[in-house]
Amino acid sequence: MSHNDGFRALDRHECLRLLAKVPVGRIVYTRQALPAVLPVNFGLDTDSSILVRTSATSDLVRAVDGVVVAFEADDFNAAEHSGWSVVVTGRATAVTDPAEHERLSRTGPLSWVVTQDWIFLRIEAEMVTGREIKGTPGTD
Repeated sequence: MSHNDGFRALDRHECLRLLAKVPVGRIVYTRQALPAVLPVNFGLDTDSSILVRTSATSDLVRAVDGVVVAFEADDFNAAEHSGWSVVVTGRATAVTDPAEHERLSRTGPLSWVVTQDWIFLRIEAEMVTGREIKGTPGTD
């Protein structure tokens, strides 16, 4: 990324601040040896990890528990040719500790999908990168 390409790199603090503003992101993982991307609603925990509340029996839990994944969220304004994108890379784990599960039940994100057998997935924010573009309206 050059200094004049219209993009600005975001530091970790800026990335996490922006992530806290949007409700939906995408988990990038491997399914049957192929890349897979799944949109999910999420929240940030106090340690900046990504939290997703999902069904304990979902294919997602089986595919990502214990492996490194990427998580991406963004926000763009097409009319102004501006926006940002943040990628968090880290190990995903199912939260199994009863005390932690109870705490997250009170403070963590709610799932947009109704399920009785839910669990929290945590994605550690081991590597956080982002960039912002501030375009000029009406230019192509």
